[in-house]
Amino acid sequence: MPLKQSEAVVLRTYPMREADLLVTLFTRTEGKVRGVAKSAMKSKRRFGGALEPLTIVRAWWQDKAGVDLARLDSCEVLSSPLMSAVDWARAAALEHVAEVLDELLPDREVSDPAYRLTASVLPQMTAGSVWMPLTYFDLWITRLMGFLPELNACMACGVALNGDRAWWHAAAEGLVCIRDKRIASSEMSPESRKMATLMFRAPVETFAGEPWPKSRFADLRKFCVQTLERHLERKLKTAAVLDRVM
Repeated sequence: MPLKQSEAVVLRTYPMREADLLVTLFTRTEGKVRGVAKSAMKSKRRFGGALEPLTIVRAWWQDKAGVDLARLDSCEVLSSPLMSAVDWARAAALEHVAEVLDELLPDREVSDPAYRLTASVLPQMTAGSVWMPLTYFDLWITRLMGFLPELNACMACGVALNGDRAWWHAAAEGLVCIRDKRIASSEMSPESRKMATLMFRAPVETFAGEPWPKSRFADLRKFCVQTLERHLERKLKTAAVLDRVM
């Protein structure tokens, strides 16, 4: 079988047998590809540091008829989060991106918008505060997967929210007005809904120069994460880790 190649993001690696690694790649041309990198833990020439999670690489692999796992031949590093210092917040944010993509994307299903989103936010996560690119990623991936509900109208009665207060419940779809608010609901501010609209209209680099502490638009990130978790029908492990980051 001929070698295939594609730009790809490394999502996961797991030790396998002696020096082999089981690798999950999010490739631009074929979507999520799982493969075995033979002797990857010993071969610096073929892999080096190219299999670190969230590294963007040029990958070469081979598919074999009747075999689910590809044979990963080699990788060339295009960019890596390890090129700059990685603190706890940055490590948790990068792992969150990897977990979300691995859980949401079906194997071998091309999603160029999701790939371009990932490739655009990763450099921002190594350049400054992680909370801005993390907000951008969670918002956009929720939309690209078709899970994001209307943010400007009450899901229960249909009234326009405009600049009014709005709430959501982790077990229910969408935002509601004060009349339809349920017990134990969380509030999303009008400012967060306005930021969502701005993020849908501009690339992530547009927001890079702004101060962005963890508290800024935390309600928007929480809403997106709970929406993803409801559709996945499980909790995202990295969401709990990010909650503990100061």
